[in-house]
Amino acid sequence: MSDELVLYTHPMSRGRIARWMMEELGQPYRAEIVGFGEPMKGAAYRAINPMGKVPALVHGATVVTECAAICAYLADAFPQAGLAPAPGDRQRGPYYRWLFFAAGPVEAAVSSKAFGLAAPPEAARSLGYGSYADTIDTLERAVSQGEYLAGDRFSAADVYVGSQILWGLQFGTIEKRPAFEAYGGRLAARPAARRAREIDDALMAQMQKAG
Repeated sequence: MSDELVLYTHPMSRGRIARWMMEELGQPYRAEIVGFGEPMKGAAYRAINPMGKVPALVHGATVVTECAAICAYLADAFPQAGLAPAPGDRQRGPYYRWLFFAAGPVEAAVSSKAFGLAAPPEAARSLGYGSYADTIDTLERAVSQGEYLAGDRFSAADVYVGSQILWGLQFGTIEKRPAFEAYGGRLAARPAARRAREIDDALMAQMQKAG
């Protein structure tokens, strides 16, 4: 059985998060670019991800979808990369906390705001994220407590949370606050982050030229 790592992605998608994680991992991998429309929604790709969305990771016989899950899976599958606190480490708590806070409340709050779907204040207690303001304030406190989210060491949580923040700052769905800009700037300057960005930007340029 092959243990090859295959990333199904598109350079104009959340697949950029998974690409960054792959570059941080330092393991050989193959990227399969899946086009929007029929390629992504067709039967062949839906056999990998029934949602018809990217990214998806295939590692041997294992299939993982959802960016946060891909980041967490890879960090544990390749512990030598040092991208997650070890089981039993006290920093495992904040690592999981902020990784899934970004995958849950942040993703939901930011998406709702972007599409004008904010719930009335009286409904906040029924929503997992409460309110956009509370979510963003909590995120700001999280990235203000130190260089990284899980103690003094960069982790997969920073890949995912940092991607959410950088994307939000770029497209105006997250407020430009000094803490976000400082945290995002540190992460964007990482060699793996730059490599991933260059790969996907080059792919985008090729697609635009061809299309």
